[in-house]
Amino acid sequence: MRAIFAIVSGFASGVLLRSLFYFSWEPVAFVLILAALLGAAAFWKPRLAYSLGAVFLLCIAFGMVRSSIADTPAPEAFTRDLRHRVSYDAVVVGDPDIREKNQRIAIEVQGVGMLAVMPLTADVRVGDRVRVYGTLSLPQAFETDGGRTFRYDKYLQARNIRFLIQFGTMYVREPAPWYSVPAALARVKHAFLDGLNRALPMPDAALAGGIVIGGKQGLGTALQDAFTRSGLVQIIVLSGYNVMIVAEWVMALLAILLIPRRLRFFAGGAALLLFVGIAGISSTAVRAAIMAIIALFARATGRSYAASRALLFAVLLMLIWNPLYLCFDPGFGLSVAATAGIIWLSPIIEARLMRLRPFWRNTIATTLAAQISVLPLLLYNIGLFSLVALPANLLVNTFVPLSMALSAAAGVVGMTIGMFAPVVATVAGFPAFILMRYFIFIAEKSSALPYAAFTIERFPFLLVLAAYAALIFIASSKRFSTTLQLRFAKNAST
Repeated sequence: MRAIFAIVSGFASGVLLRSLFYFSWEPVAFVLILAALLGAAAFWKPRLAYSLGAVFLLCIAFGMVRSSIADTPAPEAFTRDLRHRVSYDAVVVGDPDIREKNQRIAIEVQGVGMLAVMPLTADVRVGDRVRVYGTLSLPQAFETDGGRTFRYDKYLQARNIRFLIQFGTMYVREPAPWYSVPAALARVKHAFLDGLNRALPMPDAALAGGIVIGGKQGLGTALQDAFTRSGLVQIIVLSGYNVMIVAEWVMALLAILLIPRRLRFFAGGAALLLFVGIAGISSTAVRAAIMAIIALFARATGRSYAASRALLFAVLLMLIWNPLYLCFDPGFGLSVAATAGIIWLSPIIEARLMRLRPFWRNTIATTLAAQISVLPLLLYNIGLFSLVALPANLLVNTFVPLSMALSAAAGVVGMTIGMFAPVVATVAGFPAFILMRYFIFIAEKSSALPYAAFTIERFPFLLVLAAYAALIFIASSKRFSTTLQLRFAKNAST
């Protein structure tokens, strides 16, 4: 475990340094020299500290190099067209993000990703070949309402988008071919969302869609603010929790059908990939899918599954694939922090709640651990501190799996039977409607309380590092004794 931690933390540190500071090859050479010196010391006088230090420094150098390779300038073939009216043939590669006044469509032009900000009248789908007109520009960093600088250019670059096309229009030249897998997955997604619209009224249908496959479209600004201020916004963002619930459902169904264990792993993995593809590939979903697939493999082969190792392995794979995730994708950091908190902090909290019943003990510990773990990043990114997040999450999180099941059932009925019998869809959606009303009630009432949330204007990055260093120290120093306490208590209760 120490070696894995040294590798991942070293690589992430190198990526972090190269993301925050621009430098050439000299610091990389210096770190490599230090790694060589520690490696020589470990060779002549074998000690674990020397070996781990050499591995840590070597991975820092690799992280710097990988981040430098990923941080490439915009392609020169298009930079000469900046601030000019352009016309390109493109392919739609992302589901349109529909806003109140426009829609944002991810397209690909000659292998280069662009984001087209188009009117709501543009009717395009994933996989369509389109003709786009507009003004070409580079994304720019901007100041948020809280006085923070948001690196919008790097945020889009992490999604392979290098240019913006604005103030134009777009029309379809050729619809997506029938054999296009991304287009087929997008059609399934929209058919499901249309089914929810038949089964539930708005904004309940939008909330149900967000809980099942993620997304905030259709909620409206006021309701989104209520979920944000109450600390409940994570239930409408595709997370590892959603992915693992889907995996558990698939495994349970295959077990009922008496499918052999190894076949369950392959079927469960395929279902996870299908679910992530339908919901939309994001850093959070990919990380969760990697962890879930590792868990399914462990169950299928009978090998022990360590969630901490799986998380570190998933983080390493994703940063090797795209180092920009670390500093310029807030969702990635929040997802990793929440998962790490649940793995390492929740047992410590649970050990101090032994007087409670197991269900409430686990629920409170998991919720509190996740909230504590993401708090430093939330304060740094948006500065929002919600005083009602813990009680609101305790009131909601218990019903999230049930709401996913009921919403999924309502969507399936709505997209099949609901097309011919709308009344049947309405009846099928009524249980989900009750839960959506409950979630909205909790979000609106808790966010409207006096001093429910307040904004911290500045939260230095050094405090973020100090906070996570303190959490790591607490988790590492108390985890072993806490595990023994929990095992003893559970054995005594049984």
